[in-house]
Amino acid sequence: MSAGRVTWLGPQRREPTLAASLQSLGLPADAQVATITAGWQEREDDEQELREHLGHRAVNLAIYRRTERVFERDGELQRAARGRQEDLKALQGLYRIRLHHAMNACFDLLRRSGNGAVLREERRAAIETVRELDRRHLEQVRERHDAFEQRVRPAERDALAHERAEVEKLVRESGAIAIAGGHVAVLLNRLRLFSFERLAAGRLVVAWSAGAMALSETVVLFRDDPPHGPGHPEALEQGLALASGVVPLPHARRRLDLDDGPRVLVMARRFAPAACVPMDEGARLDWSGASWVMPRGTRRLGIEGRVETWTEA
Repeated sequence: MSAGRVTWLGPQRREPTLAASLQSLGLPADAQVATITAGWQEREDDEQELREHLGHRAVNLAIYRRTERVFERDGELQRAARGRQEDLKALQGLYRIRLHHAMNACFDLLRRSGNGAVLREERRAAIETVRELDRRHLEQVRERHDAFEQRVRPAERDALAHERAEVEKLVRESGAIAIAGGHVAVLLNRLRLFSFERLAAGRLVVAWSAGAMALSETVVLFRDDPPHGPGHPEALEQGLALASGVVPLPHARRRLDLDDGPRVLVMARRFAPAACVPMDEGARLDWSGASWVMPRGTRRLGIEGRVETWTEA
């Protein structure tokens, strides 16, 4: 199953473009919009600005709150979900240790003077080591999700089935689904629990920030200057893959040093053939189900270490 159309937008708080984008996508002005703000966690209902922006035609699917209700009714499911998250958190920490050393080797080699054949090959091999580390980590995460599904079988549990049925009814009554940002891991877990791929089948889906990340093939966490420790981008896990070929980078101007050639080069080559695309305010990418349509002047991180124009201005 796949969504009918998927649109990714830049962050919406300072420069909201959601309503105009929905209009340009042909959504009738009076059509209901199902919203998902689960990434905001306890602030899920704090959506007044979003409702006003959409002309008060938004209906919040309350995925986060519904999940909490399910956990209250089904303690076994709650314990299994928490156990999986503890396991994944530990796995991420171990991956981060190995990633730190592998990334530092990349930067040491890239900043070494010279460009002979031997040095070029060592640089290539260093980046391939990181790519292989990412692949192995993502596979381990996927194995844990598969084991959870097979052991717990959430789709067959009564408490969750009840909430899913109510969400499906609201989605059927809506002309589009809009997914906000927030905590990407929380959002992604809730979307999976509610079988979002099935909900989105044949639907118009618009997402931004962590919402766009959750719908991508690979969820990448990134920040070049975090408060603590080195800021190496991390592969978190595979996303829902409702759109392919792009790693979205929300708030790229604030979170990435796009003038640092080695950092740009490593990130672009590390996740190739997917394009790493900065998604700042005003950005927009439209996925038809088979290919991307994007405004002229859309940029991506280039494999030579520069931010380059993907579509000609």
